[in-house]
Amino acid sequence: MTQPDESLELTTRSLCKTCRKPNRACLCAFITPISNTVELCILQHANEAQHAKNTAILLQLSLSACNTLVSSREETFDDETLKEALYKGGRIPILLYPPYDESDALIEPPPPLPSNEKSSLDNLRLVVIDATWRKSRKLLYLHPQLQHLPRWSVLSSNPSIYKIRKADSENQLSTLEASCYALGQLEEMPSRYYPLLQAMTQFVDQRLAFSRQSTSP
Repeated sequence: MTQPDESLELTTRSLCKTCRKPNRACLCAFITPISNTVELCILQHANEAQHAKNTAILLQLSLSACNTLVSSREETFDDETLKEALYKGGRIPILLYPPYDESDALIEPPPPLPSNEKSSLDNLRLVVIDATWRKSRKLLYLHPQLQHLPRWSVLSSNPSIYKIRKADSENQLSTLEASCYALGQLEEMPSRYYPLLQAMTQFVDQRLAFSRQSTSP
């Protein structure tokens, strides 16, 4: 962990039974129930599952259709388990990821997005990789199943509100932000996800206040 005072000692600290965070970092006040039409599948790197500042759990607890699969400590997913998570129920999986870079010879080009007649919203599954940028690239390299998914890229000029964690680039969004923007675009109802983004803003403000208290004389 880069912030020792934020580390989660799961075996020695009292955890909230709902969000599984230490009581001081409980997220339950920020849970915002939303009935999403496009299902969300979170593929979470094992490191993120233990990170005090990770917000994927807030997505899981807020969205009515959301499932999370955590990688092994070896940073991989079992092929059959991954396949089940991607295609369960006959849904069409779409990977939330930046546009394909033709200069990247290690990743195969993705197929086109499904046609409208095959992609009714309640038949789609948006797949998001919850990891640092470097780790997400590694997961993509290691799993051809993910490379073979059509991609959806977020169209947003909004600056990130996730100010409590260092980003790899200036325009990088958190998993929660990117998922909310993408779901809003796919469903053509961005306002549906504004309350959850507002809840995240409040969460960030709380964590910043905690940080200021811990560093004040």
